[in-house]
Amino acid sequence: MKPNQSHFPKNFLWGGAIAANQAEGAWNEDGKGPAISDVIRNGIVGGTFDGEVIDGHYYASHEAIDFYHHYKEDIALFAEAGLKCFRTSIAWSRIFPNGDDEQPNEKGLQFYDSLFDELLKNGIEPVITISHFEIPLNLITKYGGWTNRKLIDFYERYAVTIFKRYKDKVKYWMNFNEINHFHTIPLAAGGILIQDEETKLQDIYQASHHVFVAAAKAAKHLKEIRPDAMMGAMLSLSPIYPHTCHPESVFESYQLRRRSLFYSDVMIRGTYPTYAKRIWDEHHINVQMADGDLELIKENTVDYLGFSYYRSSTHEAGMKILGNTGGIIGKDNPYLQKTDWGWPIDPLGLRYVCNELYDRYEIPLFIVENGFGGKDEFDKDGKIIDDERINYIQKHLIQLNEAIKDGCDIIGYTWWGPIDIVSAGTGEMKKRYGFIHVEKDNDGKGTLKRSKKKSFQWYQQVIKTNGQSLFE
Repeated sequence: MKPNQSHFPKNFLWGGAIAANQAEGAWNEDGKGPAISDVIRNGIVGGTFDGEVIDGHYYASHEAIDFYHHYKEDIALFAEAGLKCFRTSIAWSRIFPNGDDEQPNEKGLQFYDSLFDELLKNGIEPVITISHFEIPLNLITKYGGWTNRKLIDFYERYAVTIFKRYKDKVKYWMNFNEINHFHTIPLAAGGILIQDEETKLQDIYQASHHVFVAAAKAAKHLKEIRPDAMMGAMLSLSPIYPHTCHPESVFESYQLRRRSLFYSDVMIRGTYPTYAKRIWDEHHINVQMADGDLELIKENTVDYLGFSYYRSSTHEAGMKILGNTGGIIGKDNPYLQKTDWGWPIDPLGLRYVCNELYDRYEIPLFIVENGFGGKDEFDKDGKIIDDERINYIQKHLIQLNEAIKDGCDIIGYTWWGPIDIVSAGTGEMKKRYGFIHVEKDNDGKGTLKRSKKKSFQWYQQVIKTNGQSLFE
């Protein structure tokens, strides 16, 4: 194999990714109900959960970048960049405002009809997450989030509704976003309000079981409604290295990794892994299961594994386990540089993870989040020369090319995000990921004007050459 040659397949899905709650805005328009994302200020990591919207307080997600009203303009820019696919999510409370409604909100359904039509008109394949950190607030305050088995039925009703409505428009689906974040950010990921640390793991594993059943039911319905559609799982899978070669650090890192892979093990293999029994026994966890649950999970596994990759982390035996939207927060790695937000930059880690996952599961992989959060500065000519972002993505894509050469089956790659959006972790606008700048600051001020950065043309060329420009 030639070392400086693209090995991306001809049908590779080059794209970009956002989430409804970080981009759409219009948080209470056209019948949309409140979601968990609407009542969290300053991000989901260390931010304030208000429980309800408080007048006079600023919530960045309420307007975000107003994608709800700007999507045609934005999709035109995505098409100009050459995107082959676009990952976003459907806001659950835009379809079922309270989550437990008997009938869907037609105006919400119509919005996504228009959005998907606009993508397809521009030759862009929709890749859709069913639930991405925007559980209807009512399902948390009234039912306790995913700890309550009733949410399986509500999710099933929602999934069937959107599968039937968009069966001719959407082929690629993902059931939940970063579901392994139940452990690190349980409120945003699972609507779980941790009331007692002693019962935290009981709540997390019970909620996880309910999610597995709901995901299996959704996968079953999808195949009945559109047999050629693909259902994926989606996890945060940035790697965890032992900080030293001390055997205890090595083994603790292995155990910590299995805490995340537990979710893909169940949804891909269709059975609970044997190591779960010891965890449950030692922590006195009793997961309640209904008759038929295990058979349903076994018979309705996912077709591919989507995952986010931003950085790696290192773990030392005995250290407190903390995490944010990028994954586990570990010890400083002296071999890696960091972003302005302190995230280590580890391109080789992406190749490592692709091989780790493909060796374990042997199903197609989809990198659905990979990005560089940094500050934008305009030069004297009014341009944004974001060479750090270009350098980040180039090095990661070169390692992704190596993973494909290693034999990993990769469906596609969606950069997070092709346009600036509100940071989920910190609630900021100044932490920018996009190839397209949106004029808005952390206080919500700005015209929302869109303008292309240097990285826009750079990524455009990568897509046009199917990766060959990475080596030129």
